[in-house]
Amino acid sequence: MPEERTKRGRSRQEDELVFLALGGLGEIGMNAYLYGIGPPDARKWLMVDLGITFPEGEDDPGIDVIFPDLRFIEEERGALAGLVITHAHEDHIGAVIELWPRLGVPVYATPFTAGMLKAKLAEFGGRLQIPIREIPLNGRFDVGPFDIELFEMSHSIPESSALAIRTPLGAVLHTGDWKNDPTPVLGGKPDAARLTALGDEGLLALMGDSTNATREGRSPSEREVAKTLTEIIKAAPHRVAVTTFASNVARIKAVADAARAAGRELVVAGRAMHRAISVAIDTGYLPESFRYHDQQRFSELKRSDVVCLCTGSQGEPRAAMARMAENEHPEIGLDRGDLVIFSSRTIPGNEKAVGYIQNALVRMGVNVLTDNDALVHVTGHPRRDELRELYAWTRPKILVPMHGEAMHLKAHAELAREVGIPEVQIAYNGEMVRLAPGPVRIVDDAPVGRLFRDGRLIVPSGDGPVRERRKLANVGIVVVALTLSRKGAVMAEPRVVLDGVPYEDEDGEPMDEIVLSAIEGTLRSIPADRRRDTEMVGEATRRAVRSAVSEAWGKKTVVKVLVSVVEGKS
Repeated sequence: MPEERTKRGRSRQEDELVFLALGGLGEIGMNAYLYGIGPPDARKWLMVDLGITFPEGEDDPGIDVIFPDLRFIEEERGALAGLVITHAHEDHIGAVIELWPRLGVPVYATPFTAGMLKAKLAEFGGRLQIPIREIPLNGRFDVGPFDIELFEMSHSIPESSALAIRTPLGAVLHTGDWKNDPTPVLGGKPDAARLTALGDEGLLALMGDSTNATREGRSPSEREVAKTLTEIIKAAPHRVAVTTFASNVARIKAVADAARAAGRELVVAGRAMHRAISVAIDTGYLPESFRYHDQQRFSELKRSDVVCLCTGSQGEPRAAMARMAENEHPEIGLDRGDLVIFSSRTIPGNEKAVGYIQNALVRMGVNVLTDNDALVHVTGHPRRDELRELYAWTRPKILVPMHGEAMHLKAHAELAREVGIPEVQIAYNGEMVRLAPGPVRIVDDAPVGRLFRDGRLIVPSGDGPVRERRKLANVGIVVVALTLSRKGAVMAEPRVVLDGVPYEDEDGEPMDEIVLSAIEGTLRSIPADRRRDTEMVGEATRRAVRSAVSEAWGKKTVVKVLVSVVEGKS
């Protein structure tokens, strides 16, 4: 009997090493990756990272954050050995707590990352117990059939780690987020000797960060930013507020050092900033003597003696910076001539929110300084020269670009081919890549998508309330209330509520009058005995109102008709 084959032509019984992204390929953010080992019908899986992305403005009304859709691995939950976190940025860790119940596996993380997870978990008040297994920096451990070794890398957060994932079919280096910073403010830099030794073993594949693959040269060092911040804060005549990512502990230290060098007091505003500082002190990245004032002390300090470090660099509406820009912060206020430094990069999709806050500050007379004006932020990702160095150290047979939009993945693939990596495979979310046995190729597809956190609920992105909200945002709603007797007589004047619909048409006729005329005409056209069918009456009214509004406005509004039946004499 011939061996059974899949639709893409491979043996169903052959052991394979495969890679699959549920998020992070073709986008920046929402990183969620899977590695599988074994035959197609009996694989064991390893998950690397489980992060979020941010809503995209008007397309996601009312949504707080976006999660990857895990339905593929939920169906394989019994074969999932564990979840390893590369570092504590929200786009790699932000979905862990809320989606972990769908997986129920151990979570592996280094001390700082584990501390950030536990701090977030504490906010759930003990309602959820996640088995977080703390792994030492640069440690080595097993997760099911996967032998994993951590390699500390430079990044904009402590303990960002690349993973060497060893399997019987070969070793893979999953870089996570990294750069080759020769002078990091905190933590180490990539260990060229260890990475070269990994290459000497024979590296099958490198899954590489592509964020800056379009940019030549090298990424500047974090220490250069620290120097610039010190110079700017020393020269500032009045208050200085610095907003940055709360997780960037090196930047927090740089701002604190700059404040001290300028003879100023540091004030910290924002829960996420306090959390990161606490975890950094616990894990030794900030000294136990690290001192700062809470926001309540802000008003007590002389205007020229304060540096305020605050959350809100991405335009988050409830963060400290947004409230300061609206003059609504209960403890912190800014005046004309004060300086606000945006020590961050605006994440794609947040430009409008950030621009709104910056413009509001300028209208207040506050001076705003961004990375377009001075070196107050550097990327945490490698440019092309750094990528070339990593290739030279590790010498992979295969390169799969990850962590990037399509243009980044393409640029990374082209660079890999230029330097002579034998096989290069671009893939996007849901495309399963077979790494071994070779040659590398896409062999299958998996369902992928997005989940929305809508208040306290997690809802699908394609259907449901968010889809309805998008429609309401575009065309408004008309609600009609009808009261009929059991015999179909109209017992009261119809009531109409219009929301998000123009008040009148182009001739000045009130829109509610147009709606009422459509309702009355519909009711007159239906014989009384047929009006006993309330479902039919409601649908006929809905259609008539929608048509009348469309004719008057040019848009098809949402129409809801409520029919009440009461006892009556007729």
